[in-house]
Amino acid sequence: MIQQAAVIGAGVMGHGIAQLYAQAGIPVFLYDLEENYLEKARKAIKANLILQVQRGVLTEVESERAVACITYTTDLEEAVRTADFVTEAIPEVIEWKWELYEKLESCMKPTAVIASNTSTIPVSRLAEKMSTPERMMITHFFNPAQLVPLVEVVRHERTEEKIVQTTMEVMRMIGKSPVLLKKEVPGFIANRLQAAVVREALHLLEEGVAEAKDIDLAVTEGPGFRWAFIGPIETADFGGLDTWKRVVDNLAPELSQSRQAPEFLNTLVDAGHLGAKSGQGIYEYEEISVSEKIKERDDKFIELLKVKQR
Repeated sequence: MIQQAAVIGAGVMGHGIAQLYAQAGIPVFLYDLEENYLEKARKAIKANLILQVQRGVLTEVESERAVACITYTTDLEEAVRTADFVTEAIPEVIEWKWELYEKLESCMKPTAVIASNTSTIPVSRLAEKMSTPERMMITHFFNPAQLVPLVEVVRHERTEEKIVQTTMEVMRMIGKSPVLLKKEVPGFIANRLQAAVVREALHLLEEGVAEAKDIDLAVTEGPGFRWAFIGPIETADFGGLDTWKRVVDNLAPELSQSRQAPEFLNTLVDAGHLGAKSGQGIYEYEEISVSEKIKERDDKFIELLKVKQR
């Protein structure tokens, strides 16, 4: 099993992924281009660990051990030279990724795995310019990476079976619930399902069927409540496939068939109303800071995680 990990990119996803390796007792290098990015990551990880200690997910000793497992660096070769498993978590710009992979292949161990956290780029495209595509994987984490259990795993057609199995084992070792895709599809599994629900939610809002808060409530207090433990396919099994056949037959023609974002969403984005990060989106966030909102979200995620772990 792996003795050393590295995470390339210390942003929103990268620092959470590095924290997971550290919590599992795996020494990890966290790399980014500039020291100020690493300092932000260091503060975010500290805040995450404090919150988990306060909520009883980690002990003080476990938190201190995790901190000691992370080495921050702006030296790419130092970060990956001894790593057995390297996670790439840089922005979704294919040219940047190709450039990085070329550098990684020149300084990584020949047995090391390269795993991208991409949420949108096919693994065949990622490995297009690689000389060793057989060690390329996708491990798609979900934000916040340190809390959400799911990781979607996608293999390249030339990826060796032992690398696939190592990747699945590593994900389980750091406390994740990995799912292995049997074929490459845009958006993988979870984002396709999310996009379908969001498209219909935005359609209902655009049509004036209900207020945004009530549409959200209809999900969190209904399907979302069930989906935390049984997915949509098992829900259909429990409800009866004959019943769900009628539901789909009756509703499919009525659902949104839109092939692009609704116009009101384009208007909000053009006006700079981007949601919590800008202080206004479909909801307004003037009376609460984004950091407070994120802490509130993570508090609830931790409580749900504790329930699921029981």
